[in-house]
Amino acid sequence: MMLKSRLVAFAAFFSTILVGAGASMAQAPEDWQMGFQDAHSPTMERIVSLNDILFWICIVISVAVMGLMLYIFVRFNRKRNPTPQKFTHNSLIEVLWTVVPVIVLVAIAIPSFRLLYFMDRTSEAEMTIKAIGHQWYWTYEYPDLGEDISFDAVMLQEDELEEGQLRLLETDETVVVPVDTNIRLLVTADDVIHAWTIPSFGIKIDAVPGRINEGWFRVDAEGTYYGQCSELCGRDHGFMPIRVEAVSKEAYAEWAAYAQEEYANNNGNEGVTVAHLESTD
Repeated sequence: MMLKSRLVAFAAFFSTILVGAGASMAQAPEDWQMGFQDAHSPTMERIVSLNDILFWICIVISVAVMGLMLYIFVRFNRKRNPTPQKFTHNSLIEVLWTVVPVIVLVAIAIPSFRLLYFMDRTSEAEMTIKAIGHQWYWTYEYPDLGEDISFDAVMLQEDELEEGQLRLLETDETVVVPVDTNIRLLVTADDVIHAWTIPSFGIKIDAVPGRINEGWFRVDAEGTYYGQCSELCGRDHGFMPIRVEAVSKEAYAEWAAYAQEEYANNNGNEGVTVAHLESTD
């Protein structure tokens, strides 16, 4: 009985390591996580799909190579083949080991290029957000709401965290976006190279000084999504999180109206989130 209990506990622990923490990891990384976060955008769904295809291609290649090696070890060992053949060329084998990898690479390239094209930009953007990387925080602008609609998002220190908030991932201000909306994202920096990344959205864009890079995302569910700067940008690289709050279109409209009024005279030096809006109602 004790042995059976230990085996069950070991199996549960091992399965946790393999598959991660389940559905709860959809918005933020989890301890022992080894796979992707749950997809919450069309781009991430396609990334996961391509990854699944590549995984099985790798499995087939690995099994085929290992099987061939085992066959060679058994069939052509010294005991079974004391007098080895002395030839240096085989036209059929040489053609196969050239053609088969080419076919595999083409099979991988077609969906890869299709995904890269899909990720690049959207011609049907419904709104635009601009993210500017600094050492070590982000500034966000909402040009559709007005030129002065901007705020800084700085990581919360441990003594500032409230119950339930995540260490190293919370910011004092939040990027607010509506769900089911094509959002054009413009990214740049004013000092060194940063990278704006949200794993659940399948988006990672370098923020390069003097250059504006473009990407897009579309959130399919309300919630809070976390990311971090994914470029080694200096001493506090690990303390530059990204927090996105996806809300209904009605809630976003209320937030946008409030933000336009709030930022009218402060030049974007202070931010506002949906939580702030609700606290004033």
